[in-house]
Amino acid sequence: MEAVFLPAALATHAPVLAAVVPLFMAAVLVAIPNGRFAWAVALASTVFTLFMAFELVAQTRLVEVVSYHLGGWAPPYGIEFRVDRLNSAIVLLIGAMGVLATVFALPSVADEISADKRGLFYAAFLVCFSGLNGVALTGDAFNLFVFLEISSLGTYAIVAMGHQNDRRALTASFNYLVMGTIGATFFVIGVGFLYMATGTLNMADIARIVVDMPGNRVIEVAFAFILVGIGLKAALFPLHLWLPNAYAFAPNFVTVFLATTATKVAFYVIIRFLFDVFYPGSAFVEMSLLWVVTPLAILGMILASAQAIFQVDARRLLAYSSVAQVGYMMLGLGIGTALGVSAGVLHLLNHALMKGALFIALGAFAYSYGVRRIADFRGLGQAMPGVAAAFTIGALSLVGVPFTVGFISKFYLIQAALASGWWWAVAAIVVSSVLAVFYVYRILVVMWVQPAPAGRERIRAVPLMILVPLWILVFANIYFGIDASFMVDLSSAAAEAAINGSATVAEAAPGGEAGR
Repeated sequence: MEAVFLPAALATHAPVLAAVVPLFMAAVLVAIPNGRFAWAVALASTVFTLFMAFELVAQTRLVEVVSYHLGGWAPPYGIEFRVDRLNSAIVLLIGAMGVLATVFALPSVADEISADKRGLFYAAFLVCFSGLNGVALTGDAFNLFVFLEISSLGTYAIVAMGHQNDRRALTASFNYLVMGTIGATFFVIGVGFLYMATGTLNMADIARIVVDMPGNRVIEVAFAFILVGIGLKAALFPLHLWLPNAYAFAPNFVTVFLATTATKVAFYVIIRFLFDVFYPGSAFVEMSLLWVVTPLAILGMILASAQAIFQVDARRLLAYSSVAQVGYMMLGLGIGTALGVSAGVLHLLNHALMKGALFIALGAFAYSYGVRRIADFRGLGQAMPGVAAAFTIGALSLVGVPFTVGFISKFYLIQAALASGWWWAVAAIVVSSVLAVFYVYRILVVMWVQPAPAGRERIRAVPLMILVPLWILVFANIYFGIDASFMVDLSSAAAEAAINGSATVAEAAPGGEAGR
């Protein structure tokens, strides 16, 4: 395939380079654990991956599927990296959020992680970053499990490193490890059942075989195990118990990155297996969507939003909000139509913009005043008007105020629900949004209305390395809320790729040729 943006040598190998280069650079940082050097390497790695992502998005505009064969072995016998419009959009999200989070990391990590640990911290981050890209790009079910564990190992490490500021980070990381291991075990057992039933691990090959096996009990058990395992990774209610503490007690940079990527990648895996591996027209899958996924999504939307109202820690409040937002995404899948899946993918992308801005703003408050409890936000609207305004815009987007990306997501979700006659799903969206008004109102009133406590002093000014990514995300919240065409087109193309799937193994020349 011809290169679009990059030199041919890079473009041809873009799928594998996006996952392998950050992992290689992580090994370099283990050998040379210098803090400032490590940050520069991490930033360069994320920027490199972002360029690879742009190339992959452009390539999938020209052909339906880009297939990369590792080691010259054609699938289903060899491992395949398989890129379409769905996972190219996910890799673009990972790359963009990785760059913005890493820019934010320079002052934030210097404030929270001791100098002698920063090199290893960035190495663990790149392991996580590499694993997420690998999960998104691989076309092999067992290879996906491997990358899932690579990303998880890096995540456990960077969450635990928050213990220098809060010892509870160790407990949060351990709980995350236990829950993540349970989820991974369920997933790999499901993959084992799939292999037992089909004799292959290539996902496109599995899809081709599964279509001819309706009602097969082994396939149905595999589906159940995989849905539970990835549902735990995605923090689908009630499998979300690891998430609030992980977001609340991890370093600020880690929370920003995980909130914008980790659950999004897990949601992508659910889409991939639902529509591109298992036969979506089977009675068992349809029943699971209608009677398991959709009710859990609605419960998460409402109950997690209600829990958020009673939180005293701002990061924990936003963590419960994230559980509710996963419910919105899963509701789109539950609807099952092209419009519903497109709305779910759209909310995936838009939620990353919202939560990225909100968590960076909280990081700025912590950096400048050392505050994280909502009660301590008194007077921050006057003391830090720029950051407070950015937080307010992100919060309004979370509620779904017009001219923000949150409104666009909810509009398309409601449209999809009404088109399917799901008026009760519309009611759930409205109830969850009203609850969001309550928990957002709590923070904004304290921030803008209540006076600052006497004697509070600013620790330090907020540097540009925090303000730049913050306002980029805030601008994106507004711009894509006014002109949503790019995000809607991207999510619609991704949903179309997911629903249409591909039950045939793409024919590409061995050794990394890309083809249709």
